[in-house]
Amino acid sequence: MSSTYEHLTHDQPSEPPSDSLTLPFDLRQKSRFLTKLDSGKEIALILPRGRVLRGGDRVRRPDGVVFEIRAADEPCSTVRASDPSQLLRVAYHLGNRHMPLQVGDGFVRYLRDHVLDDMVRGLGAQVVHELAPFEPEGGAYGGHAHGHAHD
Repeated sequence: MSSTYEHLTHDQPSEPPSDSLTLPFDLRQKSRFLTKLDSGKEIALILPRGRVLRGGDRVRRPDGVVFEIRAADEPCSTVRASDPSQLLRVAYHLGNRHMPLQVGDGFVRYLRDHVLDDMVRGLGAQVVHELAPFEPEGGAYGGHAHGHAHD
């Protein structure tokens, strides 16, 4: 199918989804790829460039069928701190390395990387490895992106 699918953010009204598509963050950034819906049906997803699919967003196929995007659990490193200044230091140093970073209430999360884990521990923070949906910030100039703290 060569028609472009319509990207609907989680807050746009649409028909109830008839299926879902669970994807890791790296695929949710791509605009064209072959994949399978959670039901097993194969699709060629073609989206407008420059969009990031977020968990809870919906996609409308050219024939009007809507499916919901789900953020896949991925190997992540999560840093929690009761001291906000420690968490800010960690976020600053991770951001200084231009790493995609999810910011939530009392935590920051990044895709697991042992070098970054060592750096964070060197800053005196605890790192917890977990499987979790990864929803990094969209960036100051992202325009279409929006962050979620699904924790």
